[in-house]
Amino acid sequence: MEKQMSCGEEDGSGERGLLHTWRGYSYSTTPERVLLSRPVLQAAVGARHGVLLVEGGQVYSFGELPWKQNQTSSVATEPVLEAVLSEQRVVFVAAGSVHSGVVTEDGGMHMWGENTHGQCGLSGLSVIPNPTPVGVLDSEATPPQTVKILEVACGDQHTLALSAKHEVWAWGSGCQLGLNTSTFPVWKPQKVEHLAGRHVLQVACGAAHSLALVRCLPPPQEPRNPPQDKCGQCHQMLYTMTDKEDHVIISDGHHCPVGVELDSGETTSAFEGSPDQSSRGKQSKSFPTELVPSMPTQIPKSPTSITNPESTPPPESKPASEPQNEVPASSQEPVEPAIEDSAEPEAPPTNGEACVEASETSIPEPDSCRATGGKSSPYPDEQAVKAYLKRLSDHALSEHTTKTPSTLHSAQLSSDCADRFTSDPLIPVAQSVTPMGSALNNLVVSCASAVGERVVSTYEALSLRKVIGYWVPGERVEERLRQEEPVQGKKSSSLGDIREEEAELSRRLSLPGLLSQVSPRLLRRTSRHRARAIPLAPGGIPEADAHLPSLQTEVWSWGCGQEGQLGHGDLLPRPQPVCVKSLKGKEVLRVAAGAHHSLALTAQSQVFSWGCNTSGQLGHMESPTTLPHLTKLSDGIRVWDIGAGQQHTLLLADGDCIQPILYYSGQQVKEVMEQTEEEVQTGEYTQQPVLLPFCMNLGYVSSVGAGGQTCAALTDRNVMGFIASLHELAAAERKFYCKLSNINSLLLQPLLKLDSLSSALGQSSAGLLQNLIGRLGRLSQLTGQNSASLTSFLRRSRDIRGLVILDDAHLFLDTYSEYCSAVGDLLVMGGFQAVVKPCHDVFGKGAEVVQKLSECSEEGLPLADVLVHLFYLPIKHLHEYGRLLLKLATCYEVSSVDYQKLQDACSKYESMALHLKRRRKEAEYTLHFWKSFPGKMTDSLRKPSRRLICESSNKALTLQNAGRFSVNWFILFNDALVHAQFSTHHVFPLATLWVEPISEENTGIYGLKVTSPEESFTLLASCPAEKAKWLRSINQAVEQALSGLGHDGIPPSTGVVQRADPPISRTASYTFYKDSRLKEAMYEGRWVSGKPNGRGVVKWPDERMYTGTFKNGLEDGFGDYVVPNKNLNSCDHYQGQWKDGKMHGFGTFRYASGEIYEGSFQDNMRHGHGMLRSGKLNSTSPSVFIGQWQYDKKSGYGVFDDITRGEKYMGMWLDDQRQGNAVVVTQFGLYYEGAFSNNKMMGNGVLLSEDDTTFEGEFSEDWTLNGKGVLTMPNGDYIEGSFSGVWGTGLKMSGSYYKPSLYDSDKEKAHALKLGRLAVHSEEKWKAVFLECWNRLGCDSPGQGQTTIAWDNIAVALTANRRQQRDSPELLSRSHHKTLESLEFIPQHVGPVTLEVYHTIRRYLVKACDTPLHPLGRLVETLVSVYRMTYVGVGANRRLLPQAVSEIKSYLSRIFQLVRFLFPDLPEEGGSLADPPKEKGGSDPAGKQLESPKPGCVVSSSALLLPVLLPRLYPPLFTLYALEKEKEDDVYWECVLRLNKQPDLALLAFLGVQQKFWPVTVTVHGEKQQVLSSTKDACFASAVETLQQISTTFTPSDKLQVIQLTFEEITQEVLALLKQDFLWSMDDLFPVFLFVVLRARIRNLGSEVSLIEDLMDPCVQHGEHGIMFTTLKACYYQIQHEKIT
Repeated sequence: MEKQMSCGEEDGSGERGLLHTWRGYSYSTTPERVLLSRPVLQAAVGARHGVLLVEGGQVYSFGELPWKQNQTSSVATEPVLEAVLSEQRVVFVAAGSVHSGVVTEDGGMHMWGENTHGQCGLSGLSVIPNPTPVGVLDSEATPPQTVKILEVACGDQHTLALSAKHEVWAWGSGCQLGLNTSTFPVWKPQKVEHLAGRHVLQVACGAAHSLALVRCLPPPQEPRNPPQDKCGQCHQMLYTMTDKEDHVIISDGHHCPVGVELDSGETTSAFEGSPDQSSRGKQSKSFPTELVPSMPTQIPKSPTSITNPESTPPPESKPASEPQNEVPASSQEPVEPAIEDSAEPEAPPTNGEACVEASETSIPEPDSCRATGGKSSPYPDEQAVKAYLKRLSDHALSEHTTKTPSTLHSAQLSSDCADRFTSDPLIPVAQSVTPMGSALNNLVVSCASAVGERVVSTYEALSLRKVIGYWVPGERVEERLRQEEPVQGKKSSSLGDIREEEAELSRRLSLPGLLSQVSPRLLRRTSRHRARAIPLAPGGIPEADAHLPSLQTEVWSWGCGQEGQLGHGDLLPRPQPVCVKSLKGKEVLRVAAGAHHSLALTAQSQVFSWGCNTSGQLGHMESPTTLPHLTKLSDGIRVWDIGAGQQHTLLLADGDCIQPILYYSGQQVKEVMEQTEEEVQTGEYTQQPVLLPFCMNLGYVSSVGAGGQTCAALTDRNVMGFIASLHELAAAERKFYCKLSNINSLLLQPLLKLDSLSSALGQSSAGLLQNLIGRLGRLSQLTGQNSASLTSFLRRSRDIRGLVILDDAHLFLDTYSEYCSAVGDLLVMGGFQAVVKPCHDVFGKGAEVVQKLSECSEEGLPLADVLVHLFYLPIKHLHEYGRLLLKLATCYEVSSVDYQKLQDACSKYESMALHLKRRRKEAEYTLHFWKSFPGKMTDSLRKPSRRLICESSNKALTLQNAGRFSVNWFILFNDALVHAQFSTHHVFPLATLWVEPISEENTGIYGLKVTSPEESFTLLASCPAEKAKWLRSINQAVEQALSGLGHDGIPPSTGVVQRADPPISRTASYTFYKDSRLKEAMYEGRWVSGKPNGRGVVKWPDERMYTGTFKNGLEDGFGDYVVPNKNLNSCDHYQGQWKDGKMHGFGTFRYASGEIYEGSFQDNMRHGHGMLRSGKLNSTSPSVFIGQWQYDKKSGYGVFDDITRGEKYMGMWLDDQRQGNAVVVTQFGLYYEGAFSNNKMMGNGVLLSEDDTTFEGEFSEDWTLNGKGVLTMPNGDYIEGSFSGVWGTGLKMSGSYYKPSLYDSDKEKAHALKLGRLAVHSEEKWKAVFLECWNRLGCDSPGQGQTTIAWDNIAVALTANRRQQRDSPELLSRSHHKTLESLEFIPQHVGPVTLEVYHTIRRYLVKACDTPLHPLGRLVETLVSVYRMTYVGVGANRRLLPQAVSEIKSYLSRIFQLVRFLFPDLPEEGGSLADPPKEKGGSDPAGKQLESPKPGCVVSSSALLLPVLLPRLYPPLFTLYALEKEKEDDVYWECVLRLNKQPDLALLAFLGVQQKFWPVTVTVHGEKQQVLSSTKDACFASAVETLQQISTTFTPSDKLQVIQLTFEEITQEVLALLKQDFLWSMDDLFPVFLFVVLRARIRNLGSEVSLIEDLMDPCVQHGEHGIMFTTLKACYYQIQHEKIT
C-alpha cells in the first residue's frame, strides 16, 4: 500500500507503523509496543480484543478471542495471524465488542466472532471462529448485484458497512440498524433506506447506537426543471392540487411507507408579544414530549389503498416531521398551547414496530376531519377544510407579530429521484395509508405549502448559503448555516420562520406554471421588513475542487438514546437515521462512537462530544450531555484524530512542537485486574482531557484508536526528517485554517452585525469589503479542505504523489492571487481606514481582538495598519508552503521525479509569495500617493484596481515645448498614463499607448515619443536613467494591460515570458474624444501604432456602427455599416467595400425606406454600375433600375422596370432623368423607340402597337403625339400629316390617307426596316460593366494597360477570395473550390498560339467564367443579370429580338477584346492559328469543338465564348425567338401533326423518297421486324432521336453538330440497306431528311433555325455545316407550305 521512500531507507519496519497500546492515564502507565515483522497500517480495538492490518494486506488478532476453538487459552498475548485471509489483500479492519470484520481490495467483506445476534451477517451459526466471506446483495437491481464495500464498523450486536456507492448497509439486532423492521436478528445485510440517495462518508458503531457522516446534498444541477412530481418507486403523484375559491389546496398525502423521524426540534425562537405565549421565551431547551399510543401502521395489501395502490413499499423514505414551534419547556410548569402549537404526540417503538408519529391535530375531535368510509376522495369534506383553513389563516396573522425571524429549517429535496423527501410544511403525516386512515394526511394549507416548499428547496440549494452562508447581522454564522441549509427529513411548519417564507415567496412568484393562484395571506407577508443579509461570495464554490474532501457535512445518528448518545437533546431511541441539527455547518470531518458516547471532529480541529459522561469521557462538564458540546482543551491545541472506547476518549492533537501529542479523558484504569463492580463505579476519572506524559517518547503518532478500556496509537519514527516534515505541513495547514476561522468569527462576524457599517464605508468600499470577505471565504474553504486532506493523508498512505497542494497548485495560487487583489483594492480605496471607526465601535478603543489576531509585533501602530497587516497574513502562509515543500524535497534524491515535483511546486509558491508582496507594496505606494494627491482629481482617478507605477512630481519628466508657467505632472498607473495640469487632467489608456525613445545622437535630449490614437507628444527626461526608467515602466505596464492581467501582473511562476517591448500591432478598445468624424465613438479591434488597422468595430453614440477592416485609421476593405433612421424606425445598412474611410467598390445598401441598391460606390456615392430596387417587399418591388450611375445619379445607359405601370424603359439617362435615345415596351404590347428629353418622350420616335399599327413622327410627352408623322395600319394603309393627342384615346389629325397598290410594296418594306434605328446602339450599352472589369484588371480604359499587372490583379482577387472562403467554407461548394484551385495556374506559352494552347486558353476561360471571384466570371455574371433584367417580363417583346441578338454579339466582341488583352498572342477575330491543320480538331469533353472545312483553326469570339455565355442567356433569348416566329411555327406545327398521322411507308411515298431508300427491316427493342404498311415511327428511328436533341443544346455550334450527326445516322442506315458505297445527291437526300424532320416533331423549329442563323460562326457558313443547315432550313419552309402541294 505504501511506496518505499526513495531516500535510502532499506527496511522501514523498524521505523514505520509501530503499534503501542495502554490503559488509563496515570503517570505510571507505559505503552507496550506490539511487536510485528511489518509496519501496522491500521489498528481496530474492540471491547477485549483488537484487529491489526499490516503492510502487505495481512491481518492479525490480539486480546481475548473466545471464538477461536483450537486455542489453549482464549487470551492471545501475541498477535495471531488470521491465516484464512492470507490469500486476500485486506484494506480495512474493524472490531466490535465480540466480533470483527475486514474489507478486501476488491470490495469483499469477511466477518468472524460472536454471531448470536446476527452481527456477522451469517445465518444459522452462533459463533464464527475464522474470517468468513459475507456477501452484500442489492436485490433491487435487476439482476441482483453484489455490492462493493469500502469500510465496515462493528458495534455490540450490529454491524454497518459503507458501500462503494456511499450507501449504508446494516445487519444484526436492535433499532440501531436503522432498518424498517421489527424482526431481529437481521441475518442478511440490508440497505438503510433512510440514507438512500445521500453520499455517506463514514460510519461508526457504538454499543447500541450508530453514527454516519454524510455529505450535504449538492445544489440541484438544473434548477430550472421543476422538482419531480412522482414518487420514484410507486409512481404516484406526490402532489395533487385542487382549486378552492381564493386559494389552492395542494395535497402531498403520498407517503412511501418507510420511516418516520422522532425528534423534538431544538428551538431557537424567542417569543415576545401576546401574553399567552410570553412564558415560552424563557426556556430554550427541549424536553421529551409526552408519549401517546401510536396509530396503526399496517399497510393494506388490498388494491383499495388510496395513495399507493401498488402497495409495493418503495425504497425512498418519506420522513414525516414534527412542527418547529414545539413547546420548549424544561421547567415543569404547564404551558397552555395555542391550537397550532400543540405538543406533538410521539410513539415509542412498541413491541418492535416501526415508530410512527400521529398527525398533529389542530381540530379537537379527529373524527370531524376523517374521510367517510365509502368516499374515495382523499380529501376531507369541504366544510372541515374551510373551517381549518380559516382558523389557520387567522392564527397565522397573530403569529406575524410574535415570531422572530430565526427558526425555520426549510426542507430541501435532492434532485436525485431516489431521494425525494416530501416536504409538507404543515402536517407530519401518519404512516398509515388505509382508505380510512387519517384524512389529515391530505389536508394542506393554501399555496404556502408543498409545491412552494419544493421550489424553495430547489432554489435554496443554489444560494450561497451552502458555501459560507449569508452572514446576517444578529446571528452566529453556524446558527445561520444551520437554519439556512435545508434539512432532510425535517418538515417545516408553514407557520415557522416568516422571513424565510418571504424570500421564498418572491422566488416562487417568479416561477410560472407551479402555482395557479397565490393566497392573499402569503402576499401580505412579503411586504414586511426583512433582515439585512450580506452575500459573501459572488458564486457557489464547486464542491469538487479537484480531489479535496467536502466540508459541507452532517452527522446522522440512530439507535438507543437512553444516555443521550444520539445528540438530539433527548433520551429517546430513533429507529431511523436522524440528522444531528446542532452539528450542521460545523464542518465535521470524522465521527467516533464509544460504547455510550459519541465524538465528532471538525475541520477547525475541535471535538464535539455527547452521550454518557459518567467517567468524564466527554472531556467537558457541560449539561445536558444529550446535545453536542466542545471538549475543554486549552487554546492552541488542535485535535486531528479521535478514538472512543468503553468509558474513555483518546485525542491526537498538535501542540506547540511539531510532534503530535495525546490527550485522554475518561476513567482511570487500575493496574490490578481484579476490580470489583463497585470500584469500577467509583474509580477516578478526568474532569477534562489530560495530556499523556509519555506521548513524546512514542515518536510521530499518525492515528489513534480506542475500545473497551484499551488505547492504541500508531507511530512512525522520523526517518531523514520526512515524517516530521509531513506532520509539520499538515499541522501548519490546520493552524492556518483555525486562524482564518477565527478572523471570520471574531472579527468579521461582529463587524457585519453593525448596522452603521455600510454607511461608514460608503458604497464602493462596502462592495470591496464584501468582495474581500467572499475571497477570504473562498481561501478559508480551500484551506479547510486542504487541511482535512492532509490530515487523512497522514492517516493513510504517505506517498507525496497524492498531495493536492502539488497536483493542483494552480488552484491555490489563483485563490491567493484573487484574495490579494481584493485586499489591495480595499486598501487603495482607503477601505481599511474607513473600517477603523466601526472596529472601535465593536471592539472598544483598544480593539485588542484585532491586535491579537494580527500577530503584529510592532507596538503602537495605527489600527488601520494593524488591519492591513492582519489581512495580508495569508501571504506568509505561502512562504510556509514553499519552506515545507523544500524540506520534504530534501528527503528525496535529487534525480528523482518526486524531488523535481516538490522543487517545482516550492518555487511556484515562493515566487507567488514574492509577487504578492510586490503587489502589496504597489497597493501601499498607491494609497500613500492618493493621500498626497490634490483632492479634486482623486475622486475621478481613484479606482480600486488602479495601482501607481511611477510619477513625475520630482520634475524628472516634462513636456516638450510646454509653456513657461505650465505645470505638467505625469502619473503612470497600471492601466493609464495621466497627464495632469493645474485643474485638468487627461487619461491615456495604456492599451492604446505607443512609446518609443528618440535617439539622442544629434539632439542631445533624452526624449520619449508617446503616441495615442488622437495625440502624440514628446516627453523629456532629466537624465538617461530617468528616460530608461520611464520607457521600461511604460512598456511593461502596456504589456501587462494588453495581456489582460490587469494589476495582477504576471506571477513569475506561470512561465509567461515577458517581452521587452509591447507589440506595435495589438487588439484594444478606445473611445475617441476629439476626432471630428469619430467623436465619442468607441472602436474595438486591431491597432497599429496609434491607428485602427485590421478588423474592428466602431460604435457611435447615435447608434451608428461600422464592423469591418481598417487601414491607417480609416475604414478600408470589406465593412458593414448601419445607420439608424429614427423617422422610419429602421436603419440604413451598407455591406461592401470601403477605401480611405468611404464606401468605394462593390456593395449593397439597404435603405431604411426599403430600397436596396447593389452595385458600385465611389466616395460614399453610387457610382458605376448598379441596381436599385424600390418598394417595401423585394419580391413585389414596384420598380427596379439597373444601369450606370454617376455621382449618386442615374447617368448613361440603364433599364428601368416600372412594375406598377407595367412599363420598361431601356435607354439613356442624365441626372436621374430619361434623356436621349431609348426603347419603351409595355405589358400591353406597345413598343416605342425614339428620343427622350427632360424625362419625357420628346422628339422623333416610332410607336408600334400589338397589331402592328405604327406611328412614326414627333412626340411631346409620354405616349402623346404632337407634330408631323405617318400612321400606318396593319394592312399597309397609311396617313401622313400632323397629329396630336394621347395614343389609345382619340387622335386629332390633319393629313392625307394613302391606300398602297399591290405594286407599291417598296414603301411597306421601308417602314419595316426602320426599327432599332432610334434605339441605343448595342455597343453603347452596359459600358460601365465592362469598364469595371477593365478597372479590376488594372486598366483605366479598355485596352490601356499592362498584361502582367492584369494577371497580378487576378491573382490578388483570387487569393483574397480564397482566404475569405477559408474563413467561412460554407459559402462555396466543393466543385467551386476545385475551380478556384485550378485557376491559380495561369496558361503560359511562348510564341504563336497553337491549337493546343488555344484549347488550354479555352478551358481556362470556361473555368474563369464559372466563378464570380474571377474578374471575367464577375463580368459574365453581371452581363447575365442585366440581360435577363432587360428581356424578361415586360421586356419579352418580339420587337426586341434584333436588339437582343445584337447585344449578345456586342458582348462577344467586347469580352473577346478582354481575352486578347490577357492573351496578347491570340490572333484577332477570324485569324488563323499557327499550326498546320490536323485531321480532326482535338475534341474537348463537352463536345464543343467545331467540325468545319478547316477544323478549329480559325479563331472566333463566338467559338471561344458562346459556349460560356449562351447557356446562361438562353431562356430569355429563346423566348424572344419563339414570340417572333409564333405565327410561322403554328403553321409548321399544324402541318407536322397532320403528316405524322401517316404510317412510315405512306409518308415516305408521299414525300417522294426513292423506293431503294425505304427500310425493309427495323430493329424494335432489339428484335428485327419487317416493315409493314402499318408500321409507324420505326423507320430512321435513330436519326429521328438524334435530331430531337437539337432542343437540348444551347450554342449554334452544338446544334449544328446535332444536325451533322443526324445526317450521319441517315447515311449509316442507307449504307446498310444498299450494301455498297454511294454518294448522296441533294434530290435523294432532301426527302429522306424531310421525313426525319417531320418524325422528330420539334415544336419550335423555326426559333431554332433563326437562332442558329443569327449566331452562327461566320467562318462556318460556307462549309459542310453550312450546307446541312441550309437543308434543315429548307425542310422547315417546305413543311410550312406542304399543304399547298
